[in-house]
Amino acid sequence: MAYDSNNIFARILRGEIPCRKAYEDDHVLAFHDIHPQAPTHILVIPKGAYVSAADFGATASDAEIAAFTRAVSRIAAEAGVEGSGYRLISNHGPDSHQEVPHYHVHILGGRQLGRLVTPL
Repeated sequence: MAYDSNNIFARILRGEIPCRKAYEDDHVLAFHDIHPQAPTHILVIPKGAYVSAADFGATASDAEIAAFTRAVSRIAAEAGVEGSGYRLISNHGPDSHQEVPHYHVHILGGRQLGRLVTPL
């Protein structure tokens, strides 16, 4: 999957589309999902143009990777789901239903989430 600089997250990063920010620093933007699947549903994206976790891990700088990892933990704590638990989801490619070709992590929490996948 090639990076599309007109994907919705790139447009949010450029300020063309508004978002309800949960967190921002030099490397990371986090915002509330417009179609939440749990009481807490926050999307965390790097500010760089990365298609997937594989792309991010292979090509992002050490500073970007560290900032992203630290931000995810901080955002979950600030959202109040650290104590009760939360789920991190990052989809990669068509079989996982990745909808936006910009690496992102969903932080989901605030209730019992159930099974991650349906058994075969």
